[in-house]
Amino acid sequence: MKRFFLFVTVSACMVMYCLPAFGWGQEGHRIIAKIAYDNLTPKARKQIDKILGERGMIYWANWPDEIKSDTIYPQSIKDGWHFQDFDAGMSDSLVADAMIHYPTEGGSLFRALDSLETEVRGERLKANVHTLRFVIHLSGDRYCPVHVAHMDDKGANKVKMKWFGRETNLHSVWDSKLIESQGYSYTEYAQMIQDLYKHLKPEIEQKSDAELLVETYHVTDAIYRYQETWDGNTYHYIYAWHAPMEKQLYIAGIRLAQLLNSIYK
Repeated sequence: MKRFFLFVTVSACMVMYCLPAFGWGQEGHRIIAKIAYDNLTPKARKQIDKILGERGMIYWANWPDEIKSDTIYPQSIKDGWHFQDFDAGMSDSLVADAMIHYPTEGGSLFRALDSLETEVRGERLKANVHTLRFVIHLSGDRYCPVHVAHMDDKGANKVKMKWFGRETNLHSVWDSKLIESQGYSYTEYAQMIQDLYKHLKPEIEQKSDAELLVETYHVTDAIYRYQETWDGNTYHYIYAWHAPMEKQLYIAGIRLAQLLNSIYK
């Protein structure tokens, strides 16, 4: 019996280790959704609440990650809806072009999001609940730096590092560990980020998706370069990267609000 329980425990750990990583952890997606919700027009908020329930876009923001073990939308995992990895050293024009001419390798985030957004626009109040949840979630993934990371290391999953002495990888750090290191609830963090970065809102709203993608790609490059000189001190890492991470969360929230306001106007 002891051997059976040991086998089950080890097997479960192996399964969890092999699961694909997703962009922004639970708290990150809730922060993005909360920022977006706070910046919806009254009309858009009312219509979205009617579809997803009051504040439903926040409560369901992580659903597309949570169904990875279910049979619903298996293509979202198989086809890589949550990421679009790039080669290192690409020009700005090539990165921007990926928003229009979807790459055939490295995931299908842009293709999936464009298709789902078109569907929601066409249906509006009759939109499929699941489709709208995906749009909310994937809109956040687009601004996670390790979701436009390098193909050869599987979106930074193969970049090993230690976080307070424990083995992890660069993707996991940006998914959740860097956010969780700040110790805020998602509501506290969302409010703090909005207070700090609200002066950037007009600029963010004026930029194109392609421009913001290029900027995110540059953040990703900077993250990789930092790995080459980082001294391994977790506190130094947090100090260096918490602000850029917060800015990416804010951008994601504002762009999601902008998108939803344009659909439910």
